[in-house]
Amino acid sequence: MRDNVKVGLLGLGTVGTGVVKMIQNHQEQLVHRVGCPVEVTKVLVKDVEKKRDVELSQDSLTLDPYDVINDPNVDVIVEVMGGIDQTKQYLLDALNQKKHVVTANKDLVALYGSELSKAAAENGCDFYYEASVAGGIPIIRGLADGLASDKIQKLMGIVNGTTNFILTKMNKEGMSYDVALKEAQDLGFAEADPTSDVEGLDAARKMAILARLAFSMNIELDDVDVSGISAVSDSDLKHGQTLGYTMKLIGYADQSDARAEVSVQPTFLSNDHPLAAVNDEFNAVYVYGEAVGETMFYGPGAGSLPTATSIVSDLVAVITNMRLGVNGQSISAPQFEKQLKTAEEKYAKYFIRLHVRDEVGAFSELTKLFSSNSISFEKILQLPLDEEGVAEIVIVTHKASLENYQKMQEQIKDLAVVHSIESFYRVEGEGAK
Repeated sequence: MRDNVKVGLLGLGTVGTGVVKMIQNHQEQLVHRVGCPVEVTKVLVKDVEKKRDVELSQDSLTLDPYDVINDPNVDVIVEVMGGIDQTKQYLLDALNQKKHVVTANKDLVALYGSELSKAAAENGCDFYYEASVAGGIPIIRGLADGLASDKIQKLMGIVNGTTNFILTKMNKEGMSYDVALKEAQDLGFAEADPTSDVEGLDAARKMAILARLAFSMNIELDDVDVSGISAVSDSDLKHGQTLGYTMKLIGYADQSDARAEVSVQPTFLSNDHPLAAVNDEFNAVYVYGEAVGETMFYGPGAGSLPTATSIVSDLVAVITNMRLGVNGQSISAPQFEKQLKTAEEKYAKYFIRLHVRDEVGAFSELTKLFSSNSISFEKILQLPLDEEGVAEIVIVTHKASLENYQKMQEQIKDLAVVHSIESFYRVEGEGAK
């Protein structure tokens, strides 16, 4: 039995501070759980003189990452500094020093998770990244351990708190996108430059990680089709509400016949879908398993202590493995060769909002075009507009292939009766339907 386990921390920002607080404040619980004390002994910081609200000896602070990585007494490296390429090199060097690694870095894991996992396995080390997706929600461990015996068929997730907060304000309070974004920034839910969040890039990184794990397939970030919420309008949301839908930025991953698709896009959810009730900055991931059926993981998607909780849980798993002598043995290469669905194999319902000329035969021309592409209507709204001679038509289709849908999108632009194409969105129904 070890006398204690020593942790090296790369980064002491909001999350890093939360990790130190949890280790120090929950020491009795940790000792009971892992059988020995856990101590943060070396920490990479930007300023060793900065006043902090955690107690760390001055000797433990350093400006050089390799003081942490090369310290022979450090057993586990916890990375919460951010960054991608240089940080990857730091973690590869740590693994080659036979040090276990825990990270909260979604960008890094999305791009280089497979490479880091391989390096960990080659060195008999653990590489854990629970906190990289959905903050304090144990979705990674849920997929890797809790649902390991099942075959995951589909994931749907709200995995970005910023966009969920904005859409909640737009849906519930009638705020415009710009006003909701400003409030999110004022409250600290959105960065000064919100592009990564509102354009879906943050969610795409998380969905690549989840799909890779769920489908045991080397899904990469470039395999994720991405669109964000910056073009979502008040009119879209009002029409969606009329039809019984709530707008969310949904990460979607589906696998059938050994072929996968992964996307992030604004999606109208039926109000009966459990994800439709996930509001504000909260995250949730809905999982469809062949055996278990439907399950949902819900909770805070970010924040110092929720994220630190996931990191320290990974740390406990590493130390438990150390005591059992099984580090590095839980990592396995993807089981299946990556095969992605073609547009012909992707099916969904769609919401389409058009401005058309208010004249006899206009709707007949639309119907003919949709029918020629094997797309049928499930719901239709026709509404007058202030502009003379123009009407607004909102259509929700039955399920159609993406190939046919894209053909229709191109062809509809050439219809003389179509004044403008206002918006297109995916639609998801109740539960697993």
